[in-house]
Amino acid sequence: MTYRNAKKIYFTMVTAITASAFMVICTLGQAVRKKKVETRLAAAAIEQDTPEYTVREYGGRAVVFRDGSDEPYIFIDVDMSLLSDMDRQQLSKGISFDTEHELRQFIEDISS
Repeated sequence: MTYRNAKKIYFTMVTAITASAFMVICTLGQAVRKKKVETRLAAAAIEQDTPEYTVREYGGRAVVFRDGSDEPYIFIDVDMSLLSDMDRQQLSKGISFDTEHELRQFIEDISS
């Protein structure tokens, strides 16, 4: 083997090792990034387990509370005496909703 051939083989091997190392580093980087995204999604799912809105009776009225707050968010204009016993019982315990759309549907249902 000549010096020239040995030099070609050496640089070919160095190039192959460098390219392989680059691909391994990129793959590891993508795996770490994927794990971070999965962690964020899991955290968002855990946060979403707490209801966004809760409707319950407050001072003889149906009131919407937000994120477990003790401060009323919306007062619902509904005559509590016109509601069924089951509805009044549920309101005394509190009814939870995850989205504003669900909340609006409930308000429409009890207001009509």
